[in-house]
Amino acid sequence: MSSSPQSPPSTNTSSEEAQVLLRREKAQALRERGLAPFGNGLAVPDTTGDVRRAHGSQSPEELAAETRTYAIAGRVIELRRMGKLAFLRLYDRDGDLQVMVRKDAVGPAFDLIVESLLDRGDIVRAAGRPIRTKTGELSLEATELSVLTKALRPLPEKWHGLADVELRYRRRYVDLFTTPGVRDVFLKRARMIRAIRGFLDGRGYVEVETPTLHEQAGGAAARPFSTHHNALDLDLNLRIATELHLKRLVVGGLERVYEIGRIFRNEGIDRRHNPEFTSIELYQAHATYLDLMELTEALFKALALYVTDQTTVTYQGTAIDFLPPYPRVSMVGAVGQHYAEALGFAPPARDDASGWLDLLAAHRDEIHRDLLTQAGAKKEMGLTEAEAMNPRSLGELIAVAFELYGEPQLDPTRPTFVVDFPLEVSPLARKRDADERLVDRFELYVAGMELANAFSELNDPDDQRARFRAQVEAAKKGDEEAMPYDEDFIRALEHGMPPTAGEGIGIDRLCMVFTDAASIRDVILFPLLRPEEKTSGG
Repeated sequence: MSSSPQSPPSTNTSSEEAQVLLRREKAQALRERGLAPFGNGLAVPDTTGDVRRAHGSQSPEELAAETRTYAIAGRVIELRRMGKLAFLRLYDRDGDLQVMVRKDAVGPAFDLIVESLLDRGDIVRAAGRPIRTKTGELSLEATELSVLTKALRPLPEKWHGLADVELRYRRRYVDLFTTPGVRDVFLKRARMIRAIRGFLDGRGYVEVETPTLHEQAGGAAARPFSTHHNALDLDLNLRIATELHLKRLVVGGLERVYEIGRIFRNEGIDRRHNPEFTSIELYQAHATYLDLMELTEALFKALALYVTDQTTVTYQGTAIDFLPPYPRVSMVGAVGQHYAEALGFAPPARDDASGWLDLLAAHRDEIHRDLLTQAGAKKEMGLTEAEAMNPRSLGELIAVAFELYGEPQLDPTRPTFVVDFPLEVSPLARKRDADERLVDRFELYVAGMELANAFSELNDPDDQRARFRAQVEAAKKGDEEAMPYDEDFIRALEHGMPPTAGEGIGIDRLCMVFTDAASIRDVILFPLLRPEEKTSGG
């Protein structure tokens, strides 16, 4: 007894489900003819791209003399029949190509088209030689035609992709072959990651892998995802950074290391944030954050040339020039300049970071009052009304003020290094020798987004111990993103870590810029989404 439905669909069945039922009947019809609707074993030695590359410039006369045959396979995205002639357009990993099918050339296989057993969305194999049709289009004239996989669900109504953006993300398997340009984004992403690896490998870096499950989630200011290991009866966290394990490897003598991997942070979702994302972290012994500035400039220039063959990349209508050197903006200087102008403070010399910090410290209460009046500032600082009389550290106020006043002033046409970070917002960075209230750190901003974060690493175990303790105290006061105390990392530093610089780069945001993607979800194959509402019986 056949398991395929034979009766017409009920009136309560959706249009798509009705087509599924019909296509199941067609699959059964193929079986009854001795054809496997979900077959295997037919070799596919060629791609549509092989045909285009070999014959794309040849004339009809030159193609008429060709004797080489090709066997390609792909998804049917167009199907037209005109009497004893039909045209299929097959889509494979290399693009698409028209296949011309004549009844007298393929024999009984043509009946699959005549009897509508072949549908858009099916995956078929076609073999034959290249020709040009009367309209001049390069095509494959089929002498063989076989169904490899019967698609039970139809393609979108029109060959322009899914119109519902969220549905595109949910059904990426359809989005990839129906929405123009989507597949190219992810192919470009793969090439970019390969280029980054080649860039670092060529400079003596070693790629490593570190744990994803951590007893303590450290290395960044973020809330972790928690889980439990049953066999060990152990509560664990998904990693929020790879930093602390990579620095352990520098202690062990791997003086140039990097890791490209998934990071998990229990945070909100917007066009720049996804709770699961990809980053690269790299560490270089006997280097400073200034050395990593030069490396970052060289890397980003190389990527721009690799992607566009020029140093200028257009993102959301703005041309961004990646030719080094990149401008540098002082965080404390930008915030100080804003308040000097807004509140009438007398400014120090423009490049005097310590002077700006003195100025901001002298007017801390005024800065705090100003920030509390700004929309979103209170939420950004994590302050409740009751905490308004107990302001956070000066460094935290400066960081929030920079987000409000400094970031919008950055040049959108140039990647920009932000430097002169306060100690309080940099618990893993080395204090600046000239002023211990600041750290040797930079963040790189491109198109209004932070793409990279780097600093000269803290390698004094006693200083690191004190900063961990300060983070523990912050957690007791309600800071959910404070770092835990990591005794084993302190032990590693006590064995001696050479002077080291480290950097993290957000791969997804980098891909956004180099693929002109407006949202981070456009460059993540399967972004996190709310669960779909299930229909009854679903």
